[in-house]
Amino acid sequence: MLSPIQITSKAEAEIKHIMANKNIPADYSLRVGVKGGGCGGMSYALGFDKAKAEDQQFEISGIPVLIEKKHFMFLMGMQIDFFEGDEARGFTFVNPDIPKRHDL
Repeated sequence: MLSPIQITSKAEAEIKHIMANKNIPADYSLRVGVKGGGCGGMSYALGFDKAKAEDQQFEISGIPVLIEKKHFMFLMGMQIDFFEGDEARGFTFVNPDIPKRHDL
């Protein structure tokens, strides 16, 4: 099955670093999901978890990935990136198929 998400090389390196150095159990995978959807819109979630019956399982760049079937359509086309700046660092979700808005 075709994976609905992409993981950039920066995000891949950070995820693999976390898996290797933060005592993540060997039988856990990266869980990608969505939360909310009300007035604040959709927010995205990353974590490590064991597979459940309702999960779709993928391997992306050597990383085992879990996505609940009900979240699949909300994640289609998403790219997970990792940002590290002077004031913030963390994972970001970007859909490269949606053009950025440019205010004039």
